[in-house]
Amino acid sequence: MDAALLKDRLRAEVEARRTLLLDASHQIHQHPETNYEERFAHDLLTGILEEAGLEVTRRAYGVETAFAARAGSSGPTVAVLCEYDALPGIGHACGHNIIAAAGLGAGLAAAALAAEAGGQVLVLGTPAEEGGGGKIPLVREGALDGVDAALMVHPAGAELTRMSTIAVQEVFATYRGRSAHAAAAPHQGRNALDAAVLGYSAVAALRQHIRPTERVHGIFTEGGDKPNIVPGRARTEWMVRSDTIATLAALKPRVEAALRAGAPATGCEVEIEWKDVVYADMLDSEPLVQRWVDNARALGREPVEPSADQQVVGSTDMGNVSYVVPSIHPMIQAAPGGTPIHTEDFERAAADGSGDQAVLDGATALAWTVADLWIDEELRGAAHQEHEATLERLGTDARRSAIWG
Repeated sequence: MDAALLKDRLRAEVEARRTLLLDASHQIHQHPETNYEERFAHDLLTGILEEAGLEVTRRAYGVETAFAARAGSSGPTVAVLCEYDALPGIGHACGHNIIAAAGLGAGLAAAALAAEAGGQVLVLGTPAEEGGGGKIPLVREGALDGVDAALMVHPAGAELTRMSTIAVQEVFATYRGRSAHAAAAPHQGRNALDAAVLGYSAVAALRQHIRPTERVHGIFTEGGDKPNIVPGRARTEWMVRSDTIATLAALKPRVEAALRAGAPATGCEVEIEWKDVVYADMLDSEPLVQRWVDNARALGREPVEPSADQQVVGSTDMGNVSYVVPSIHPMIQAAPGGTPIHTEDFERAAADGSGDQAVLDGATALAWTVADLWIDEELRGAAHQEHEATLERLGTDARRSAIWG
């Protein structure tokens, strides 16, 4: 099929569903749900996909709020990923309602023409991006088996080719001492809070000697019950970030050693627990990024490369996906320039005119990139060659870590 004609028809398919897509975005925005609790969004999106005739698997891959919807019977398979979880207390301040609706629109448009164009589309519902690592169990269970590429778009306060991602893993330190009356018999106690404070201080000292791009930040979640009781238990929670999953692996034992240091100094014990999901850095597929840029420009948008003055820095489990198949994670402007994500201002923008336009343009550009992958064998080949070369350079341990932690 002629590429220009196919893209014209895909744009028309998105436009025909304008009301449906914006309504889905607004409904998800009005019903914010946190990690693995996204039942409303799951049922809304799967219901729409089923009504459109896609083959839908609810509660896919053993994850209650994940789904998979497929169309097409032959040809290259492209996955379009939807996120729909929200943040505690601040709702869709990351704009995942836009991600969900844009992915939905791209999937519906592509599904309508998949058989005619000779391709296949997989719309993958991925919960719990905000700390739960929802894409990781899907990858482990084979959700991307046979997939040629994975695409998604994330809203932001700028038009960027990519997110500036860093790898991250959470760690929990639980200190155990011995309670005692702090006035009558303090000598009988072993202060778990003191142990935690010393562990915190050791991490603070470590921060001076890690790379400028690395981050270690934490909080106290338990520190005792009353000031006249020597705390017998204390707990801290941390996020450890580094440029790549490989450099993160090198940083982790240094952080753990610092956290452990407070225990022997105070006669306490400590248990260190690393969360079993690790967010990998994003391996953006340059051939696919360039095709996204071309498609976004055709819609009047101008994605630029991140710079020191204009970037979105963070972590995403889309990075883990990118270690498995060629992937992209561009940022589409959905709020006034410079509006940071994870703020009340961005939460409001995610359901207003700029957010709505990001849904429609995001759906169209995603659908066009799906079409490019369907009909352009050279593009698929370039993406796969680059991906294989990158993984070979990084080594098998990096890919294994991205999947299994």
